[in-house]
Amino acid sequence: MIPPRYAAPLLAGLLLGGCDNSADSAAEALPLTEQSGAYSADLSADGRYALVGAVSHGGSLWELQQRARLFDWNHQPRTFSVLSAVDFSPSGQYALTASPQDLVLWNVATGAAEGFWSSPGEVLDAELSSQGNYALLGLANHEAVYFDIRNGGVRSSLRHPARVRSVALSSDERVALTGADDRIARLWDLENASELRRIELGNTVDTVALSPNGRLAFSSGSLDQALVWQTDSGEVLFNLSGDERFFPRRLSYLSARFSANSDQLLTGRADGTVELWDLNRQQVMRRWKLDKRDSYGPTSTGVIAVEFGQDGRSWLAIGSNGMINWLR
Repeated sequence: MIPPRYAAPLLAGLLLGGCDNSADSAAEALPLTEQSGAYSADLSADGRYALVGAVSHGGSLWELQQRARLFDWNHQPRTFSVLSAVDFSPSGQYALTASPQDLVLWNVATGAAEGFWSSPGEVLDAELSSQGNYALLGLANHEAVYFDIRNGGVRSSLRHPARVRSVALSSDERVALTGADDRIARLWDLENASELRRIELGNTVDTVALSPNGRLAFSSGSLDQALVWQTDSGEVLFNLSGDERFFPRRLSYLSARFSANSDQLLTGRADGTVELWDLNRQQVMRRWKLDKRDSYGPTSTGVIAVEFGQDGRSWLAIGSNGMINWLR
């Protein structure tokens, strides 16, 4: 079973994603799960840790420098949890695992659970605040909620007319970006639960991201446009798939991360392609194809997590096949 957020884009990527001769291969790849792959994954901002929700053995935390699996994180004893969403806090001290029904906050250093809560709805996506005090949840019940992960309860509720498939939280934790099945990406004031901006796409909004400086947003639709736009005005700066008037390209993006200085964007597609974008020049700087794990079977894996390396010369990506890739 593939979580609802990834099911349609992954299928489309496998059917439509062709061989990209201009893409580099990963410098190194390591399996984080068994052959059945992963439902969800995230990478810590410092590139030190990976968190995966495996299909066959639930959640696990990996220390990447040592290539070591540190902790198994599941919500019930002797039961492997189906994790629809996982996320590190920006500080890297905490991590969140979410099944469709419940949430657990974990201490990354000790591996101990620090909070367990029932979710206010089926969780499709989640993002932690910096210190792990709150979590922005995208829910199947047509709302996004800013949830108090320490004390329980909803601090803000953002109502939508459709399922909320993707969420992002600003670095100052005052603004939220959501993507829903009604084909609209919405920017919200969390304090007032009021809508600030909206961008309409041509299909379900799979992926959203906010830049650290708060000035830029990314939103993409399934087999549709992928846009970088300004948060203060809603003006679209450019379309990652090019000029749609002359050469439409139907691509699905499953992951996106802005660089710390907000000048670059790292994206992962459903066809296994990772791209590094120069946002000032509005063009691709590098392109890679993820390791497909076996020499037989499906030719692609969806890119479900990406992150910048700390040395400025390497990048990380995790595929739905459960492989982490070091890109150089």
